[in-house]
Amino acid sequence: MNFSLLVAGLLGVTGVAAGAFGAHALQAAVSPERIDIWETASQYHLIHAAVILGLALNSQPDDPRWRLPIAGFTAGILLFSFSLYALVLTDITQLAMITPVGGLLLMLSWLMVAIKALK
Repeated sequence: MNFSLLVAGLLGVTGVAAGAFGAHALQAAVSPERIDIWETASQYHLIHAAVILGLALNSQPDDPRWRLPIAGFTAGILLFSFSLYALVLTDITQLAMITPVGGLLLMLSWLMVAIKALK
């Protein structure tokens, strides 16, 4: 089993579902500002799910080369996007304190990809 491919698929399907939920179910329930936050979260979610897919397709299941960037992108999505989803759904503003950690993980993962390109 290719675990990274599984992660990419699950994050892809949840990203599409989150985008659809935000576009259809949330419109009447939350403010336009909160919809913008949701859209940002789902956009980052889907973009990085696609990145994980690309890395997973570029490696063998037992190849450790992309393991750390894939883990970083996965954790970044979970912390960045899901903290914003939770913020929009619960209006607990303290959840936004988690979001920068996720963003930092996404940036570090991109940096790891760039470093791998230099080797």
